[in-house]
Amino acid sequence: MTDQPQSLFSAVDALLAAVDGGGVLPALDERVRLREAAGLTQAAVAQALGVRVASIEAWEAGRAEPKAERLEAYRRLLEGLSRRFPASAAPSGSTEAPPRPDPGAAPPSASVAPAAAPAALSRPAAPGRQPTVRRAEGKQSGACLRTAPAGGTDPRFENGPLAVVDVEDGQVRAYCTGGLVLDVPAKSLAALVDWTLVEARLGQPKLSGPGKDADPLLVLTQAALERYGLPTTLTEEERLAGRIPEGHKAVKQLARAHWKLTKRGFGPWARIYRPATGSERACVQVCIPSWNALDARHWGHAGQLPPAELARVLGVYASRVMTPRGSTAVTGLELMTVLHPPTRASRPDADGKRYSEHNPGSLGQNPVDCAPCEAPDGHPLLADLPRFHVRGPAEKLFEEAYDWARPMTDDECMLRHLVGIDVNMAFAAGANGLNVGLGEATHVEAPAFDPKLPGSWLVDLTHVDLSRVKVGKEWAELDASLLPSPFTPKGERPEGPAWYATPTVAYAAELGYEVRPFEAYVRHESGRYLDGWYQRLRDAYLATMADLGVDADCTPDDFLTAMDGYKARDPELAIVVSAIKATVKGGLGKLRERPRGEGWKPGQPWRALARPTWRPDIRAAVISRTRTNLHRKIVKHAAFTGQYPVAILSDCVVYAANGPSPLDFLPYREGKPLPGGFKLGINPGLVKHEGTQSVLWGEEVRERFDAPELNLARYIKDGTVTDADGGE
Repeated sequence: MTDQPQSLFSAVDALLAAVDGGGVLPALDERVRLREAAGLTQAAVAQALGVRVASIEAWEAGRAEPKAERLEAYRRLLEGLSRRFPASAAPSGSTEAPPRPDPGAAPPSASVAPAAAPAALSRPAAPGRQPTVRRAEGKQSGACLRTAPAGGTDPRFENGPLAVVDVEDGQVRAYCTGGLVLDVPAKSLAALVDWTLVEARLGQPKLSGPGKDADPLLVLTQAALERYGLPTTLTEEERLAGRIPEGHKAVKQLARAHWKLTKRGFGPWARIYRPATGSERACVQVCIPSWNALDARHWGHAGQLPPAELARVLGVYASRVMTPRGSTAVTGLELMTVLHPPTRASRPDADGKRYSEHNPGSLGQNPVDCAPCEAPDGHPLLADLPRFHVRGPAEKLFEEAYDWARPMTDDECMLRHLVGIDVNMAFAAGANGLNVGLGEATHVEAPAFDPKLPGSWLVDLTHVDLSRVKVGKEWAELDASLLPSPFTPKGERPEGPAWYATPTVAYAAELGYEVRPFEAYVRHESGRYLDGWYQRLRDAYLATMADLGVDADCTPDDFLTAMDGYKARDPELAIVVSAIKATVKGGLGKLRERPRGEGWKPGQPWRALARPTWRPDIRAAVISRTRTNLHRKIVKHAAFTGQYPVAILSDCVVYAANGPSPLDFLPYREGKPLPGGFKLGINPGLVKHEGTQSVLWGEEVRERFDAPELNLARYIKDGTVTDADGGE
């Protein structure tokens, strides 16, 4: 007890020394005030300091503090700003800092769209008519309340990208982002569409220069459906058709008001429009959660949230990704097109007129044929094959994610734990920097392999011996029986020539072996088409995880602590994280969308083939790169530690270890990971803890189902295995 005063005095002296030495930063609100007074965006500050936007957000929210040289640089910036913009320079009558925006609010224009708003407003508000505005109160979450404009600086969209329309006490209200509530005077569905376009000031600025502004999104609750004469749920027949009948009174009402519907009709995600006149668009999207518009696999319980909370969830997603256009898969594919529109305006001709021309770096307006080896079964290119012919590896490109497992060795059985690690946003990381084909494929015989040329290659890789491979510049001796092959999804060694995407063949050469393709379909017109897509989704993921308390600058121990129970800190933002991940996987899956009923028969074209974004070769290249990236880390880990994976499922890898934590087998030295190996962190491509079970659990499960190679990575998260799972 006698030492306590002295220790307290020492702590106070240390704090005073930190103040004197400039180690204490201004209060959180003052940091925001100084940055905003200078007109600086978080992105500009992040670029100057060499960190991500999520780090600046965390520093301004108090979730983390800069360290080492960045602390000094950040303090210097704030000191310089404080001299230029002292607190006394705030507007008269108030010295308070501006309110910090809620994650559910639409972000500043710098983080929404790099393009400036055009001078002509396509959806101006009627003069003298402003929607009645109020704030969500009482039952709505306090996190939904804010006092800043909901739509950033663009006056056309000042109320945000979307609204959840509900009926309460007989009054129709539109719940917008940031807790904003608008009174809706519309008495009919057609009038609701008119009100949205004329008065509501909903929408989102375009994400790229040649693109278009996002149409406003209306989310209709069950009460709103009843008010506007729509069914609250779909019948089984309507659910299978994906729409209500064309003869429904609500659809007829829209037609009488000269509104049109797209070919998919009035379903869970509907688009109501009038043909564009010049540059002006008149289109409203409609989302109906009770019709299963928000798939629970990707949106969790979002469809059951109160209106203000649902507006917050969808608003965060819209501001960080884009306004939803449909399912997460549809939105993921649309995001590619929005960031790389197929056309752009040409330079003015002699008369000053502009014309639509191809936008370099895009996929263009017209679909291109895939190569025969890239075509999925049933494609028109394969119509001449015998009816029951099964194509083998030498006829079909088969690039898929890992589903591999092996029996544990005796030494592994003596360990106590099975620890799973999962690669964050693995397929997004695989798309980053990937050179993909933009145009048609060219068939070549006996080509020299070029790792920079995207395409599909018929090559024999059976000679690649994993027991002796190059790791960096050195050859390493490994136990090939404990490693999966990098060339097949099941991890089996190839038995002969097979078709592979460019990243797979390039990895075989990287391992130190010669590759001689027999033939190939290559695409000379190429580019890094997915870079902007990756960056947008990466930033959305990191910003949302930072809001949940998981910062990109965490140490390994702090990262594992922050990830423990992060979803419970804000379940609504956890929904957004899930939706962002689903947007990545679903968007890539849409690149090879298969027939969806509609009376399709093998050999006939299906609707998706008419899209320029139907590109199975791009999907294959991303999966190929993701799988080989994972194998590279596994090989480096094995060469350095002598540890081999027990099971792999897509982006989850399971190792046997003496402890329950990834740090019990990942080779960190003084806080630094193995170069080129697995690294704990939240950034795409780094890994997190997926789950831990006992070795006895793993052996018991495999024994119960008499399956020595049952893939334990599928169940490592919570250990639950059903009888149906075991019979796979």
